[in-house]
Amino acid sequence: MERVQPQEVYNLGAISYVPMSWQQAELTGNITGMGPLRVLEAIRVVSGISPSRTPGGEQIRFYQASSSEMFGMVRETPQDELTPFHPRSPYGVAKCYGHYITQNYRESYGMFAVSGILFNHESPRRGAEFVTRKVTLGVARIKLGLAGELRLGNMEARRDWGFAGDYVEAMHLMLTQQTPEDYVIGTGHTQSVRKLVEFAFESAGLNWEDHVVLDSTFTRPAEVDLLCADPKKAREQLGWEPKVAFAELVSMMVESDLKLLSRSDRPSDEPFSPDHW
Repeated sequence: MERVQPQEVYNLGAISYVPMSWQQAELTGNITGMGPLRVLEAIRVVSGISPSRTPGGEQIRFYQASSSEMFGMVRETPQDELTPFHPRSPYGVAKCYGHYITQNYRESYGMFAVSGILFNHESPRRGAEFVTRKVTLGVARIKLGLAGELRLGNMEARRDWGFAGDYVEAMHLMLTQQTPEDYVIGTGHTQSVRKLVEFAFESAGLNWEDHVVLDSTFTRPAEVDLLCADPKKAREQLGWEPKVAFAELVSMMVESDLKLLSRSDRPSDEPFSPDHW
């Protein structure tokens, strides 16, 4: 931090795969929870900020990637910046710590520190372990004759899915404001995993019912049934609107995975790595 002297810092680092957080809860807490504290403390020390000395002039602006998983067992729908948190995974709990420590440094030291409470944001670069990419890769493999079925868990869970590119724009907009505030970022619309599957198979000219197998081993210990954003504050204060619709997003991901798996130079032992794109 001292060497680079950045104007903006975006903390997107985390153990971000929710199912893994039950298997490695301590690691998740250390990285996803304590990570933001370490970055904030580095900014504070480098900037010479203390309880008796507040920032003056230009200061390093900090963005924390908070998560809709903090809402967990939701108290109200849709969820906005004032909706209480009730996380349902070690990941969600760790994200709550990161969110609150960011708020605390803002209030304690006057630092320009904000959190974006981002709902699910996807792209062709999504990790293969996440359900959206698992589905689009599965569809591509079936379409190309590399597989015959796709095994999934809870198909009734509903999420507010948007395009990652749109959400990155929102992150930057938060750091261009005059005052640091937290924002919920999402589309305001929910889709079920079942609808995700339908769109994905349809975009490849396939019938999902011919290939999808329900498998209880993919069910979470504590499920989050419904997440839906209320992005009114971001719309009014940031002027932000999502541009890519859900069906377009799913089609984009299926098309990308079809191209990826069709490449003749694709390593046979590592078919899903974005490094080969």
